[in-house]
Amino acid sequence: MKYPKPLQQGSTIAITAFSSGIEKKHDARFRVVRANLESRGFNVVVGKCLYGQRKHVSAPAQKRADELMSFLMDDEIDAIYPPWGGELAIELLPLIDFAKLQTVRPKWILGFSDVSTIAAVFTSKLSWATGHGSNLMDLTSEANDPLTANTLTHLSTSIGGSFSQTESKLYASSWPDIVTEPTSGIMPDTPTNWKWLVKPEFGSSIEGRLIGGCWDTLSHLFETEYLDLKGLSQRYSEGIVLYLENAEMSPTELARTILNMKFRGVFSCISGLLLGRSAAAVPKNEQSLSYYEVLGKYLMDLGLPVMIDLDIGHVPPNLTLINGAIVKVELNETGILHQYLK
Repeated sequence: MKYPKPLQQGSTIAITAFSSGIEKKHDARFRVVRANLESRGFNVVVGKCLYGQRKHVSAPAQKRADELMSFLMDDEIDAIYPPWGGELAIELLPLIDFAKLQTVRPKWILGFSDVSTIAAVFTSKLSWATGHGSNLMDLTSEANDPLTANTLTHLSTSIGGSFSQTESKLYASSWPDIVTEPTSGIMPDTPTNWKWLVKPEFGSSIEGRLIGGCWDTLSHLFETEYLDLKGLSQRYSEGIVLYLENAEMSPTELARTILNMKFRGVFSCISGLLLGRSAAAVPKNEQSLSYYEVLGKYLMDLGLPVMIDLDIGHVPPNLTLINGAIVKVELNETGILHQYLK
């Protein structure tokens, strides 16, 4: 596994939108976020593919891919941090020159949602460790819940080192109004409760190499050239721990997605499954399938330990997860996640 240099004072963070850009109404928030990064000693480089939301994206696919490649090829850049996710980062994959990237120094790719469409692929194809955690636009000085506040601190962990995180006490049932209150952080209001859906046969933990992201987007990549879990499982003897979080899939769409993953042998490539809280709308009809009914019906027979409702994804706050790191997730009275950058 190839780990980028730890982030520290003086590191340079490049900002470009792989997918959705920001609108002018978000400019005050962006200035707050940028000031926070610079106050912590980071250099900030802003690309041209940042502003814009036309047809869901900040710029045409080729322009977004070209800007991403220019940052990746620049060894003065230490991390690439989009403002947030979106819908169409997948357009960039066939436009990225992965052969050329074999020769450059790894850079951190950071964020969640559609950012993970790029991050997980870089871990699979290039063996670069990448980061899944709070998005750039979440990082203000008032974002002081422990998981969000320590996002960049965890990314300063030395290669060969480790860090641990404990499940949040509370999560936020809604996002702050960043247009009206540009400095605001999340307001946690609901008790967090990591749970076992399927407990391990022995012990109370899941261990292996970590990879994952947004279920909605990664489901289109499994067992393609871009996200080869079978190849990863053969490459790393520790086994693969897959983490996923549902952003928008309805229970029936999620059921189809899980069955499709079974048909393609995805679950036979992993040693454990971690699921974040679902952000999808809850069906109003009592006769409809529910999210938890789908998990119980289609994931109980995998022969794998499955943990659910972790601090991952679109229901904040977010753990900082390193794709490629060795992970040990323990759950007894509380949940603890340890990562080892080896």
